[in-house]
Amino acid sequence: MIMRAASTVAKFSYTAKDKNGVLLSGSVEASDEQSAAKTLMARSVIPLSITPDNGGEANRTSINNRVNWFTPNVSLNELAMFCRQMYSLTRAGLPILRSVSGLAETSQSLRMQQALRDVITQLERGRTLSTAMNQHTQIFNHLFVSIIHVGENTGRLDEAFLQLADYLEREQETRKQIKAATRYPVFVLIALAIAFVVLNIFVIPKFATMFDKFGAELPAMTRALLAISDFMVHRSYWLVLLIALLWLGVHRYLNTAEGRLRWDKLKLHMPVIGDIVRRSLLARFSRSFSMMLRAGVPLTSALNLVADAVDNTFMASKIVQMRQRIEKGENLTRVSQSSGLFTAMIMQMINVGEETGRVDELLAEVAGFYEREVDYDLKRLTARIEPVLIVVVACMVMVLALGIFSPMWDMMGAIKGGR
Repeated sequence: MIMRAASTVAKFSYTAKDKNGVLLSGSVEASDEQSAAKTLMARSVIPLSITPDNGGEANRTSINNRVNWFTPNVSLNELAMFCRQMYSLTRAGLPILRSVSGLAETSQSLRMQQALRDVITQLERGRTLSTAMNQHTQIFNHLFVSIIHVGENTGRLDEAFLQLADYLEREQETRKQIKAATRYPVFVLIALAIAFVVLNIFVIPKFATMFDKFGAELPAMTRALLAISDFMVHRSYWLVLLIALLWLGVHRYLNTAEGRLRWDKLKLHMPVIGDIVRRSLLARFSRSFSMMLRAGVPLTSALNLVADAVDNTFMASKIVQMRQRIEKGENLTRVSQSSGLFTAMIMQMINVGEETGRVDELLAEVAGFYEREVDYDLKRLTARIEPVLIVVVACMVMVLALGIFSPMWDMMGAIKGGR
């Protein structure tokens, strides 16, 4: 009995012309050149040349081998640049496959290259762009994929990429401002922690030796400082173990549904930054909800996607409850009012938007207002935190003065009095 060898799928590069005579180029997977030609003709494309392509597969394998656990993730900046470039290419009329192929070659991110090459493979097999991107949710989240899906179905894919580029660039700018505002306070706190460790390990023990020689009666503050210093010098491993256990416990608790919900709710009521976090989330809700409605996503589906986009479990649970009540027949204004999440300004815009059919436009205006408010607050955040840091430094100096220098002055006074 003669067994036929199983046919293998290979990749072929081609040049071809479409029905309008436009010259095309790309690659296609098939068992042989004849099958590749049939595949192209089934797409209403006339093949001019078909040649085996082994370089693309080798390049993909090379990239896969270079991507590992230490490879950086795709940043917001890279994703926004990808959307901006795709907007320009699709608006210019270039085919999707050719556009994605070009960006896969020029991307600086290995993970992005890997994802785009897989997207190319999916497109060559006849899948849509949104379906192909949905296989890489670590890069293209549900909000991203939904906007692309709507853009494909409405024939406005270029506008979808433009909306995503604007959204991602605003998100990136907000994150940069948060880092800039917190850089100074974090630096001061780290410096204070280092100073505390150095004083307790190297400085205070010297004073402890001197106090022992004099055998003087020490005040409570001094005894407390000497006890802390002795603990850090001889039993610091217990402190390290306690911090490690505390960090592990908090980390595990925050990874639970209840812990994440309580932490996200607490962030909205924290002093100094709670109001900024709340307005930032309202801006993100308004911007993403407006973008989804403008793209043509159904109201209930848009609320589901926005719940993921706000990145706050407490607020997301309230938004999901809004969706459930809308599915039961209530209107957007009523469920928004009962959620207790939104300010009077947002409620007024939602109410007017429902009456006029311009919810997306009015929410975009609200998002712009809150984004400007958050920008202003972030620029003033350092000035608001600085007095707190000064008080912390002053308390540290006061404790050292009372605990170390006060007994020294008492001993010096006793020595002079004895003379």
